[in-house]
Formats: sequence, structure tokens, C-alpha cells
Amino acid sequence: MLKDFSDRTRNEDHALFLLIKKRDKEAFTVVYQKYHRYLYSLAYKYLKDEQLASDVIQHVFIKLWESTKDINVEVNLKNYLFTMVKNHILNKIRDNKESISLNYENAQITIPDEEDIHKRLEDKQMNSILYKGIDLLPPQKKEVCLRKLNTSDSNQQIADEMGISIHTVKSHYQESLKMLKEYFKDIK
Repeated sequence: MLKDFSDRTRNEDHALFLLIKKRDKEAFTVVYQKYHRYLYSLAYKYLKDEQLASDVIQHVFIKLWESTKDINVEVNLKNYLFTMVKNHILNKIRDNKESISLNYENAQITIPDEEDIHKRLEDKQMNSILYKGIDLLPPQKKEVCLRKLNTSDSNQQIADEMGISIHTVKSHYQESLKMLKEYFKDIK
């Protein structure tokens, strides 16, 4: 299904590109509306300046209009525009714009990939669910469980601090795990 969608988009983009080569202004407008926001976000991510990002996008679309007639290869329009934006940004950096260079380097470092973002969100959601489950435990079981999770204390240290036996700590922890497993089953 997703492959069909990407193939359809690629075919549509190719048709638009061919129309632009024939100087079709409506096709150009469609491409601009389709990719302007995406390309602006990309430029802004690297430049951290609204005006510079707007200038880059304006330059790229002017260049697209001016140079399309000279391009004789089949291109993926989205990738082509993406490459044009990155190359223009890199040219600006090469022209010794130090603040742009710094923003570009920072953007390279801080851009997590989509998988990483999803993983972080899932981890955060799982932690939230776990702590909600722990909050439902009886007080002593909850305290043992939280200490086991949040500290590197041994069972003996937990027992000493709570004024209970080490056997009780182990028992509370094992029972807490069973209760949390049941809690997780009910959530699914």
C-alpha cells in the first residue's frame, strides 16, 4: 500500500517535472505548494534563521524554473529539490558564514532519526505505564519496587532502611512483579 503511494507520488512528480520543462506555470505552482513547507523546514533546521531559510527556498525554486529545461535525466523530484536545498546551504557555509556553519553542524548532531524518535516515545510511554502500575501497589511493595528501580541499593540496604527483613524485601519485590505483570495484561 505504502509502495503504491510512493510510486504514484513519484509518477505524479515526474509528470509535473516534465510539464515544468515545457514551462508550465501551473505545474510549477503545484510543485511549489507541494514541497515548499518541507524544504523550508529543512532549510530552517540547518540555518536557524527564518529569512535565510526563505531565501534558500526562493533561490531553489528559481533555480528549478531556470534549469529544468537543461536537465535530461529522469529525477526523483523530492530528492532533487532536497539536494538543491542542501547544496545551496553548503555553498552558503563554504562562503564563510560562520553562524550558518555552526547551525549546520549542530543540526547534524541533534537530528535524531525517525526510528530513534519513535523508540524514545515508546520508552517514555512504557515508563509512564510502569509508574502508574507501581502507584497502584500497596505502600510497602510500592516502596520496595521504587527503590529497586531507582537506586542501586542491595536488598539488605533496602531492608535496613525500611526496617523490615531481607526476606520481606525479596517477597514484596516478587509479589510486585507478579502484580505488575497482571496490570500490563489488563492494559493490552
